[in-house]
Amino acid sequence: MSQNLISLDLAEALPEFDAALDTIDRILKAFVSLDAEQMCRLSKLGDKTESFCRQTVAILDQNHQALPPGFDLEELKSDLVAFDQLRPRANRLEALTSKCADTQTALGSDILSASYDGYALLKVFGKADNVAPLRDSLRSGVRRPSQKPGNGSTA
Repeated sequence: MSQNLISLDLAEALPEFDAALDTIDRILKAFVSLDAEQMCRLSKLGDKTESFCRQTVAILDQNHQALPPGFDLEELKSDLVAFDQLRPRANRLEALTSKCADTQTALGSDILSASYDGYALLKVFGKADNVAPLRDSLRSGVRRPSQKPGNGSTA
């Protein structure tokens, strides 16, 4: 086999992995899901606007007597606290999700590379009868990436 980016056996870890995901799913029940249209319509908090918002909250807190009764400063402060609490956890989840995606990509690449190698071996050893269905599926658009000379791979 010419490529083996990762060897992974998840069998023992899957129950714990699934339990952790169930726990995260349960905790996130109160979170919202926004569709693309909603996301487009919302104002987004960026670096500059975040600084503005924090300064505004501090000034409002010092001058709460000037606020009309309908302005919920406590809700605003609570949202800011939740935002700060969520950010490092969201960043961690994003990194873990990226790691899962990269691992899945590496596994898929290993599978595809080994399948191409196995197919080539079948052709070399004259197993033409067994290769016909594979050859047909390759003709349907699946192609091995071209190998450039000097990159250590064999074509």
